[in-house]
This record gives sequence, C-alpha cells and structure tokens, in this order.
Amino acid sequence: MTEHLTSKEVALIDKEHVWHPYSSILNPIPAYHVVSAKGVRLTLADGTELIDGMSSWWSAIHGYNHPVLNEALSDQMNKVSHVMFGGIVHEPAALLCKKLTEITPRGLEKVFLSDSGSVSVEVALKMAIQFWSSQGRPEKSQFLSFKKGYHGDTFGAMSVCDPYTGMHTLFGNAITKQHFAESPACKFDSSWEDHFLSNVKLKLQQHNQTIAAVIIEPIMQGAGGLNFYSPTYLAELRELCDQFDVLLIADEIATGFGRTGKLFACEWSNITPDILCLGKALTGGYMTLAATLCTTKISDSICSADPGVFMHGPTYMGNPLACAVANASIKLLLESNWQADVLRIEAQLTKDLSPLTSCDFVKDVRCLGAVGVVEMTSKVDIGKIQKDFVADGVWIRPFDTRIYVMPPYIISTEDLTHLTSRIVKIVSKVF
Repeated sequence: MTEHLTSKEVALIDKEHVWHPYSSILNPIPAYHVVSAKGVRLTLADGTELIDGMSSWWSAIHGYNHPVLNEALSDQMNKVSHVMFGGIVHEPAALLCKKLTEITPRGLEKVFLSDSGSVSVEVALKMAIQFWSSQGRPEKSQFLSFKKGYHGDTFGAMSVCDPYTGMHTLFGNAITKQHFAESPACKFDSSWEDHFLSNVKLKLQQHNQTIAAVIIEPIMQGAGGLNFYSPTYLAELRELCDQFDVLLIADEIATGFGRTGKLFACEWSNITPDILCLGKALTGGYMTLAATLCTTKISDSICSADPGVFMHGPTYMGNPLACAVANASIKLLLESNWQADVLRIEAQLTKDLSPLTSCDFVKDVRCLGAVGVVEMTSKVDIGKIQKDFVADGVWIRPFDTRIYVMPPYIISTEDLTHLTSRIVKIVSKVF
C-alpha cells in the first residue's frame, strides 16, 4: 500500500532532507507543496490553485495532465518502460528520431538521444571535438561562446556559460577555459549594423585554429538574462562560422517547439546549424529527454576515424516512455493552432505589461512569442515576491532582476490577464 504523507510531514521532510535547485539549506526559499495539476493550474496541499506562468521551467507547453499525453505514457508502460539502447532499438525512438529530422532545419539528419538539456550540450561539444579530431585537426578543441549565455549545469556545459556574471563563476578554476564574445547587442527588431558582429569576428580571426565550434542560443539568450536579438545576427554568424572553418552549435533547449513564434528559433534566420540541441518542451514537460542532432557530414566523419564510434552513451538514452510521450507531444503541437496561440500570447503580453515601461524601477519590458520579461533595475527578492504571487493565485518564479512569464500555449486570455495583472500590481507595490 502506498504511504500518504500529511502536508506537515512533507514540509518537515523537505526542510530536513531536500535540497532544491539553486537554494540554500541554511536559508531556503519556501517550497510550495503541489498535490495535483491540470491545464494551466497547479493545486497546492491547502487547496490553493495557482495559474502557472512558468510551464515548469518552460517545458509544459500543453499544460498539465493532458489526456493525449497521459494515454501515450499508459500505452507504452504496458509494453516496455525502459530497455538499454546499446544494441537495441524500439518503435518510439525510431519514430521520434525520424520526426525530429523532418521538422528541424534542413540537413540535420542524425539524432543522438540523451537524458537532459545539459547532457545534450555535452554531447554537442564532444561531437565537435571528435569531428575535428577525425579531420586530423585535434588542436581544434576549444569553443567560442557568448557573455550572458547559458547552456546547462554540467562541467562541459558550464564551461560555455557566461564565466563572469553567470551562475557558475564559483567553478571558474575547475572548468575548461573557453573564448567568449560580447553578447548580441542588437535588439530583435534593430536595424542591422555590421559592427554588431565585430567582436565575434575578431575572436574568430584570432583563434579559429583552435576553435572547434561557436555555441549560441538562437534569437533568445535564456537563463542568462532573457535577451532577444536580431535574426540577422544569427544569419551573419552562420556565414562567419563557414568563413573561418568552425562549426555552429545552436542550443534550442529553451527556444525549441514554438516558444519564440517559430517552431525552432533558427527559422527566424533561415539557417541550419551543424549541431542542434533540444530538450525541455520535447516531451511537453512530462519526462526528462533531450536530443542532439547533427549533419551527416559530422556523423560520417566521426565514425570514419579512430575509434570509429561516437564516445558517449547515457544509461537512460532513448527511454521508451520518454520517446512515446515526446512523439505524442510533437503530434499534439503540430496538429494544433500553436502559432496563432503563441502570437495571441505575445500580443497580450506586450499590451498588458506595457504600463510598467514608465516605472522608474523598471529597466526594460520585452516580449517575443510566449515570453514576457520585466527587467528591474535591482535584484528581486525571490522568496518575498513569490509569496505575494502565490497569495494572488499565480505561479511566477523570478530570477536575478527579471520577472518573467513563459506560460503554456493553451492558456486562455482570461488566465493570462490574471498573470499579467498580478505582475503589474505586485511590481508596483513591492518596488
């Protein structure tokens, strides 16, 4: 019989034993006990309902407890929940890999499945290094990344995150030193000027002999600041990578599957990266799964040189349950009117948050696709402001100076109004 805990028992265990992400054991930010979720609502143990503005860190694009995704998991669970991927294949993985090659930018034909977004970045970095080794150029083993960029929490991924203002400065002496260009300074709708890429070009001129790849988050830098930049920047960067003989890795873990208004953010610039990282919304927020796609040129080169294989293999790679729900989520997305929903969300976010642009304590308000950002002039007290949000029936988790929402695409106009009105009210009250 399953043991059921009281809310007080859960809270006690949480206090004594559970270490939450980016939190202090000594001075923890309050954790709220969720007992169920459906649609865009989270239900707490005391019966409080919260409209979710976070999509569970940007992944639950269809909302929660969706019958189509539930059925996909249930059906697959009755067949096989997990089996090793070494020397074995199964239908959910085969279908998923085929679909990913069909819907991602043209030319990405090989798919390596993994467990999480950070691992998909690790895989991409290793692919780039192994590619150049196979070309007889092992000296090309460093990476050019961008300030304010974020690519994950594992060691390789940390090495290409912003080394100074990012979350991983503590590990600076332990991680591999990489090259960093200035973050894109051109806003999404900026008129293009060649100097926007001058720093990147300089870095490539100086170090292209040792740089394996440039890694970038297309159109939107995510956890590094939620900054949007011009599609022309990405298009010009693609040309620079070709000019200086380095690969281009696009990290679409946060932007993939419609978040910016295109199915993949690379489409804003009409470019194909050499390697593409996917995660988060891949399964609609149901299970952890990620994918790294590459061109046939890269995969064939890696496998034609010693040791003749790609050197990576996660235990839960290609998990059948995760692949099955990913297939169902992608089908659900593509058969929906998702683009109209995202454009509707963008228009409402832009309108509803605009009153904050005149506030002295607001540095910037920006919206793109299903992303709305209010950047404050000073750091946000996350625990305090989140308590206010919960009291007003919304789930919003700020970071640093940013108060933002990335709601599920299914959110109604009324529920989105409640989210945005709470932001305007609480920001005005707290600051």
